[in-house]
Amino acid sequence: MLSVQGLGLHHSGNYLFQNVNFTIKKNDKIGLVGKNGAGKSTLLKMLSGEINFYEGEVVPEGDISIGFLKQDLDFVKGRTVWNETLQAFEGINHMKEELEEVNVALATRTDYESDDYAKLIDRMTELNDLLIHHDAYNLDAEIEKVLLGLGFKADDFEKITDEFSGGWRMRIELAKLLLQKNDLMLLDEPTNHLDMESIIWLESFLKDYPGAIVLVSHDKQFMTSVCNRTFDINNKKVDDYKANYTKYLDLRKDRREKLIQAKKNQDAEIKHTEELINKFRASATKATFAQSLIKKLDKIERIEVDNEDVSKFNIRFVQSVVPGKVIFEAKDLGKAYGEKKIFDKVNFFIERGQKIALLGQNGQGKTTLAKILSGEIRDYTGEWTLGHNVNIGYFAQNQEEVLSPNKSVLEEAEDSATEETRPRVRDLLGSFLFQGEDVHKKTKVLSGGERNRLALCKLLLRPFNTLIMDEPTNHLDIQSKEIIKLALQKFEGTLILISHDREFLQGLSDKIFEFKDGRMKEFLGNIDEYLEYRQKESIREISIEKSKLAEARQEAPILVEAESPKIETNKKEFVSKEKKNIQNKMGKTEQQINELEEQIKLLEKQFSRLNPTEEQMDHYQKLKEDLDLALQQWEFLAAQLEGEAL
Repeated sequence: MLSVQGLGLHHSGNYLFQNVNFTIKKNDKIGLVGKNGAGKSTLLKMLSGEINFYEGEVVPEGDISIGFLKQDLDFVKGRTVWNETLQAFEGINHMKEELEEVNVALATRTDYESDDYAKLIDRMTELNDLLIHHDAYNLDAEIEKVLLGLGFKADDFEKITDEFSGGWRMRIELAKLLLQKNDLMLLDEPTNHLDMESIIWLESFLKDYPGAIVLVSHDKQFMTSVCNRTFDINNKKVDDYKANYTKYLDLRKDRREKLIQAKKNQDAEIKHTEELINKFRASATKATFAQSLIKKLDKIERIEVDNEDVSKFNIRFVQSVVPGKVIFEAKDLGKAYGEKKIFDKVNFFIERGQKIALLGQNGQGKTTLAKILSGEIRDYTGEWTLGHNVNIGYFAQNQEEVLSPNKSVLEEAEDSATEETRPRVRDLLGSFLFQGEDVHKKTKVLSGGERNRLALCKLLLRPFNTLIMDEPTNHLDIQSKEIIKLALQKFEGTLILISHDREFLQGLSDKIFEFKDGRMKEFLGNIDEYLEYRQKESIREISIEKSKLAEARQEAPILVEAESPKIETNKKEFVSKEKKNIQNKMGKTEQQINELEEQIKLLEKQFSRLNPTEEQMDHYQKLKEDLDLALQQWEFLAAQLEGEAL
């Protein structure tokens, strides 16, 4: 599909990539891994053609389409969510417009025997065949599926995109890319603006995607589930592992051990050569030999081995005084911004030592509650109390609002340190990859990942007994996330954590506060148990949203591969294999029914304007017979499903 040959890119005399070679095949799902700054995003831009000043070649095999999820949005103001998403089908939209023009011409012209009229009929047939080939008459169902999967509600479809935040507009851009079904899809951190439910849906969508994918993500579970191949970018090279992320880690461990041994041998050789140079440099008779050794030494490509053992960092969040048993207690807590209610009637009781995860879609109030409890927001309804001797450390999601822009990294860290931790400031900054001159950078020039690392470092320099952390892993590479997770697992105080990273939350939460539709409810259990419960609830909710859409359009109800909304669910209930099989069959049958109905509608529309041919009537009757059979099949499956539920 696409071949990369001798790829190289350098900046200011230093190579980011050098002599990189690989081939991407049709069904490859490739994850790009590497430290921040290794060149993952840059490689995606080179593959997309956005960067073209490089050495070597990027050669597509044939006429392939490439889609690239960009961070810059270019929406036309005034479009609805639905109409903006429709822009994904530019080619299909043009064909539909032309078909409409042809149909109008056929309906108004009377020169039935002319060559021009015959050409119009031929063009109508050609366009219709092309639209059927591209599944153009099932676009509504596809758009609904993707928008609902990415977290939009049925009521959102007719809202103007200008009303949505940047994160939600990025979801629209992602929806457009997914619907285009390009041969090669390039995704740079596609989960950044998604909540956990949408991440799980996207994971399932990408696993079944018919084309090739190259993606950058710091979500280990997402990478493992989606990818069947891993590119490790390090030391200006791209190492190709024919394995998902989890298996890649094992293979890389073996390769790394061999690399360490090779480095030891090389270091011994270099040391021996340097000793010979020093020995013969001062000798007049051996000076030429010494110079040849120096040239030899200069040509050696030094083996580098990254430090990946996060346990060696030994970073800890130090607990301050032991607080009372009660940390927070809230009664009828609520918050609104003007007419927009975020949440209301929220009640909870948090005890010392609990680990709580705040989960829910973006905009449901997780960050708002964190800001209330940390003292950032003081305007709210209801009441809450802070326990005895509670010392709060707060990690804000938007660090640019918290850090002083004109202070250096070192100054920010030192201002947060106590008398006891001040001697450790530089060591801790080094653990978070601020080394050498990096500590003198102004915070205003730091990247998102650098700001997060500095904020985490500041929390480690002062003792707290309660930590409130809002998306602490945003922009962090996988190694940095592991360092923070280890430190939080060792923390003996109370933890309130907002994160959409499932793997990060494993082992860091024993209770879930779920925010949804202006309310909050508690879920007693860990993240895996909660996700099992939410997966079933999500299927039911999407079913309800699709029913709303059907009613709004005054059409037959849109059938979905999910249980009826009336079926009661339970957190610990497991759907039987038989029930799942029936639901899957129903889903396929429903899709077939939708497709048949669309084709029949199209033919009936054409028949209203001109007399059908015998061949067209035969095709029409065949479609009607197929539809009757499909409806009978669905009724049979529905009866089976009802029996299964009973």
